[in-house]
Amino acid sequence: MSTIDITPAMTTRLRLTMRGRRVLAAIAAIPAAIALGVAILGGGAALASHASGATVHYETITVHPGDTLWGIAQEVAPRDDPRDVVDAIVSLNALDQVTLVPGQRIAIPSEYTGK
Repeated sequence: MSTIDITPAMTTRLRLTMRGRRVLAAIAAIPAAIALGVAILGGGAALASHASGATVHYETITVHPGDTLWGIAQEVAPRDDPRDVVDAIVSLNALDQVTLVPGQRIAIPSEYTGK
């Protein structure tokens, strides 16, 4: 009887040339570039639509000595939660601090002024 000697085929690792690496990197970067472009263009459109479509009605009051945001909130909207009113006033006026200065003019959202 005779025997046949079978040796497993040698497997070689795939080797990429410098050009191949560049092509592979470019192909991998395409989805990221597309996503970035969509985010930039889509974000700008959302920002533009927000700025032009939102109309805020408000009444302006002048701050007197001793006035606080909490006191103003209770005065203009006694039936509403003062925390919500203060938050709306701070947001509308883009206040970075809660200290008011006498003579300062602040806007009160019309939903709290009853007008």
